[in-house]
Amino acid sequence: MLHPLAPSPAHIERFIVEGFVRIDEAFPRDLADACRQILWLATGFQEDSPATWTRPVVRIGHIPHPLFREAANTPKLHAAYDALVGPGRWLPLGSVGTFPIRFPSPEDPGDCGWHVDMSFGTENEPDFMKWRVNVASKGRALLMLFLFSDVGEDDAPTRLRVGSHFDIARRLAPHGEEGLTLGELASTGFTESAHRPEALATGPAGTVYLCHPFLVHAAQPLRGRVPRFLAQPPLVPSVPLDPFRDDGNAAPVERAIRIALETQSDEPTRHTVTGSGEAC
Repeated sequence: MLHPLAPSPAHIERFIVEGFVRIDEAFPRDLADACRQILWLATGFQEDSPATWTRPVVRIGHIPHPLFREAANTPKLHAAYDALVGPGRWLPLGSVGTFPIRFPSPEDPGDCGWHVDMSFGTENEPDFMKWRVNVASKGRALLMLFLFSDVGEDDAPTRLRVGSHFDIARRLAPHGEEGLTLGELASTGFTESAHRPEALATGPAGTVYLCHPFLVHAAQPLRGRVPRFLAQPPLVPSVPLDPFRDDGNAAPVERAIRIALETQSDEPTRHTVTGSGEAC
């Protein structure tokens, strides 16, 4: 039985088919406002002085502040993690990852290519293009987008290729446990998912997008006037994902991979998903 705060069965089915779910009011707006003030200090820019906003994007590393932990661990989000990954199969977040903060600028930010996020690699490997992902999504149960500011269509919302997690699962399947590096995946320019429709990760501060780890996505320049504050942590599994489990307890994130490998249709909406599942 689903938790009352969890995504509905319809949202769960859409997560499996489309590769993401939007969680509205995942954490309170006043908490988003407080976190944003911490991030302003970390940028070195002045909120009330656009003349100091001298770069199109500023990347800030992990900030182990209790306010960020609070935002990532609300009852609503815990219920969604349970629904998508399975109770007891994920680790609580101690932070919300890194922060790509985007500012109005005529300068090309240089980081707007399509990609998937890597999940494992050699310790202390400085070249992220050599990090890897495999068909069981070793080391990552979800890609997550935390909106700490209001994000409209002109505010550099992340672009999402709807259903592209199917394409990546099929691409990874022949490579087993070793998987592929980002460089190897990017060698095709992610053209296998170019036919997919796009969605934009918009919403008010406090919105969270929970995405399948194979979802192809891209940044874009900020065209509005207000900086965009976002965090992009992974949800780390506490036990390995297994898209081939046959015990009847496959979580939606695992079921999506299995559907991709058992079918070859390029039209995700043709798939019918039954049984319990989670968010979209």
